[in-house]
Amino acid sequence: MTGSRDSTLDVLLDLDGQVLVVDPAGGHWVRFVVKRVPVSPEKPHGLDYSLTLHGPDGERLVGFDNAHPVGRQRRGDPQDHRHRLRTIRPYDYRDAATLLGDFWTTVDAVLRDRGVLP
Repeated sequence: MTGSRDSTLDVLLDLDGQVLVVDPAGGHWVRFVVKRVPVSPEKPHGLDYSLTLHGPDGERLVGFDNAHPVGRQRRGDPQDHRHRLRTIRPYDYRDAATLLGDFWTTVDAVLRDRGVLP
């Protein structure tokens, strides 16, 4: 979000370091790693973030982050992207609230696909 302060950024930053169990059996969990960093071409939002869903064996099932380049060659600057199972796609970061909403929507969809949620 350029030109105005993202009022939901503090909510996202407050999640840093949190690990939450997200199913009744306790087998699936999410982890949030969110840090402020200097604004740069690699991190234009001033954030370094990783929001992940993990299965019972610890495998990452969902991830939204900006830690590495995306694409066939995996070269260039890190960019916002999302992982869903083994697929990686660019992600259009707009603001913290949208990121959180998109993350939870994807988490819910994967948990439903796996039969964890109705």
